[in-house]
Amino acid sequence: MSDTERVAVLIDCDNMSHRWVREILAETAKHGTLGIKRGYGDWTDSHLEGWRDKLPTYAIQPVQQFAYTVGKNATDFSLVIDAMDLLYAGTVDTFCIVSSDSDFTRLAMRLRESGKRVFGIGAHKTPPAFQNACDQFTYVEVLVGADANAEADRPASKAAAATATATKAVKKVAPAKKTATRSTSQVQQLTDLLLPAVEANAKDDGWAALSAVGSYLVNTNPTFDSRNYGYSKLSTLVADLPRLEVQEVPTGTGLSTLHVREAVRRSRSRR
Repeated sequence: MSDTERVAVLIDCDNMSHRWVREILAETAKHGTLGIKRGYGDWTDSHLEGWRDKLPTYAIQPVQQFAYTVGKNATDFSLVIDAMDLLYAGTVDTFCIVSSDSDFTRLAMRLRESGKRVFGIGAHKTPPAFQNACDQFTYVEVLVGADANAEADRPASKAAAATATATKAVKKVAPAKKTATRSTSQVQQLTDLLLPAVEANAKDDGWAALSAVGSYLVNTNPTFDSRNYGYSKLSTLVADLPRLEVQEVPTGTGLSTLHVREAVRRSRSRR
């Protein structure tokens, strides 16, 4: 993604722990320049106290939304209205919506219909409808890692509850680093996921550019992220699958690109 892309980061602070803000902004910065950073919530509510110190530290503009009625999430409506204002103003190329709430599903779809890219960040518990409505959805658990461990003296609050939920997810999805420790079913699952992507982008010789494979995976499955499976990069994941092989192809400029194909099966000749 080009650094010239103008990105708006809209954070549902009622729904996201302040402890993860550094990792969240680092992830969103991959999509361009963070020209707009806004945090939404009722700042008179004590459960957002942890966010108050983070807002000036990370130059996040707080947007106040009083909870006029118990059980009605006015914060969500405020975020949606701002997103649509930004859309019509034409000053934003990419929207990053940080929330685990399915209420933003239609917003993500509408922004994409207008030609904007939409990236979501939320917990594993996020309903699939919102996840799939984004161009790409990243689980906050893969960003925070061990930092999501709950502290014994953490106060009971919405933010603490969300953090505890994410902590459980981290423990559940934390993968091993070696293929030898992976189950046959997991290797097969990854292989079944990668092979169609390779085939869809392969040239006549069977080789497909890894970058094209990665784009295809995200386009067909917005939640795909190699980090979900314990790999920092897609190239590492692919190289760890027995049925795939990777090679470097020189570009002629002193650089090289990675290509992948289904491994050629060599049978022993019988006499």
